[in-house]
Amino acid sequence: MNQELMQEDALNLMNKNIDILERAIKQAAEQGARIIVTPEDALYGWEFTRETVFPYLEDIPDPQVNWIPCQDSHRFGHTPVQARLSCLAKKNAIYVLANLGDKKPCNSHHSTCPPNGYFQYNTNVVYNPEGKLVARYHKYHLYSEPQFDVPEKPELVTFNTTFGRFGIFTCFDIFFYDPAVILVKDFHVDTILFPTAWMNVLPLLTAIEFHSAWAMGMGVNLLAANIHHVSLNMTGSGIYAPNGPKVYHYDMKTESGKLLLSEVDSHPLPSPDPPTAVNWSAYATTIKPFPLQKSTFRGFISRDGFNFTELFENAGNLTVCQKELCCHLSYRMLQKEENEVYVLGAFTGLHGRRRKEYWQVCTMLKCKTTNLTTCGRPVETASTRFEMFSLSGTFGTKYVFPEVLLTEIHLSPGKFEVLKDGRLVNKNGSSGPILTVSLFGRWYTKDSFYSSSGTSNSAITYLLIFILLMIIALQNIVLV
Repeated sequence: MNQELMQEDALNLMNKNIDILERAIKQAAEQGARIIVTPEDALYGWEFTRETVFPYLEDIPDPQVNWIPCQDSHRFGHTPVQARLSCLAKKNAIYVLANLGDKKPCNSHHSTCPPNGYFQYNTNVVYNPEGKLVARYHKYHLYSEPQFDVPEKPELVTFNTTFGRFGIFTCFDIFFYDPAVILVKDFHVDTILFPTAWMNVLPLLTAIEFHSAWAMGMGVNLLAANIHHVSLNMTGSGIYAPNGPKVYHYDMKTESGKLLLSEVDSHPLPSPDPPTAVNWSAYATTIKPFPLQKSTFRGFISRDGFNFTELFENAGNLTVCQKELCCHLSYRMLQKEENEVYVLGAFTGLHGRRRKEYWQVCTMLKCKTTNLTTCGRPVETASTRFEMFSLSGTFGTKYVFPEVLLTEIHLSPGKFEVLKDGRLVNKNGSSGPILTVSLFGRWYTKDSFYSSSGTSNSAITYLLIFILLMIIALQNIVLV
């Protein structure tokens, strides 16, 4: 098939998906939404090679060019997808974030230029209510995406509105310091726009579980739009605030997606540097450790070797350690179910097969069966409720994300809190049936490839330009 026919087929597919997006944008705007976020890969899918994805790509310019694709669709070549998205934003007077593929020509004789003469990037674009391109972000931390290239350095992309400052990154980027943490720590964004194609991994990394924890740990709003593809275990979108989820959706039973709508605080940050508001190791390093259990055993969550100890009694105080990390748990169950076993676990080290990201994790979790060899394996249902729990750890990092996941993959809004001394505790009565209570720490400076790019010139330019783009006051924020 020649290139022209391939490009026509690609455009037909993307237009079918934009038809779905168009209905969602219209519905969101009619309900007063001011911004909508759509999932990663939503317009063209995945499982591409560099060659097969090429017909789906368009040249996406730097926003400095002051371009409204809806009014001048041929200024940067053949850009029908960008033109249609721009027109949708303009017609409905709403900010629209979409995930596309960008292509940038390069000198094929240069050592870094791919053989086809183009760099290809997984790219987010944002159009304002006038249809103008106001933000472009190239994903830096790729995850099994051979069709795309890694940018030369992480891009720090922000844009300003009358309803807060926004930052952008994509999917796997959320695990790393740069750009995710820098956008909050140094650029003081209020809200992160986060398209993702997230495959859920129990017990610690379901989409709704980790994304809500990241928003709480970083003290910002996170608008997470996930692909809904049940056969690939992909589901779970949400609008998350620092004090908990505003609305979320997790459904592994149907193939239909869902539009989520919520109001959020435009400026949620309590201080310029929210992670320092909690001293995550304060309590755990000042108390006398609870008696170490003789029954400590080794188990695995994915490929990570945890030290576990069983919660034998209805109530108790436990400590389990691994290297420099000690995890402390005080708990009281409403009733100990005979057919359910819970353990306290600790892990510190480089994570998984890749051995690149340094994790520190304290977790209380339900085992799959009463056989202790199943502790750490995925489990979706539980019956045991806790009247009280208090989890803490001797973390070496200030970047810790608190997770509470209930039976059948539900969050627990309003039923737990993090104290200033680093304890994760229940509140407002007994808990729902618990799958896991975790403190998920990321010690970025111990990553095997840690670096911090700081502020790029392009990011500074974006910020100066976007200060001028004051549009409409916030009423609602929406995502697909």
